Amino acid sequence: MFTIAQIESAHDKIKSGAGFPSYIKEIKQLGVISFETWVKDSSTNYFGADDFKTSSLPKYADLVIVDHVDKEKFAAYLKIHQQGETDYFTFCRHCAETGIVKWIVSLEKMTCTYFDKDEKEILEEKIPQ
Repeated sequence: MFTIAQIESAHDKIKSGAGFPSYIKEIKQLGVISFETWVKDSSTNYFGADDFKTSSLPKYADLVIVDHVDKEKFAAYLKIHQQGETDYFTFCRHCAETGIVKWIVSLEKMTCTYFDKDEKEILEEKIPQ
């Protein structure tokens, strides 16, 4: 199975949201089926075949996530991130600022879904292949 070190090595190759599709392709080849990332500290649970699971440690001090979701502002932040205009930490700060608590990526469905504090789906996007 895959390791956190392998995943982090793949992640280190991307500098902005523009590199996300290539990151997804690389970790899919490692055997990652899905992952869940928590905005507050970027800790992530990675899932593979046969109920395999491994988790990363927090990447930064806890961010405060606002209670009210601003979907339009989040969508605008996501768009500029996908265009390569922001780095990962800036994107995470933008998520916290707009009420996004986590995202779940399905490498089987090739989707990334963003959620609020109530586990309500805020936005789902297809990942370009």
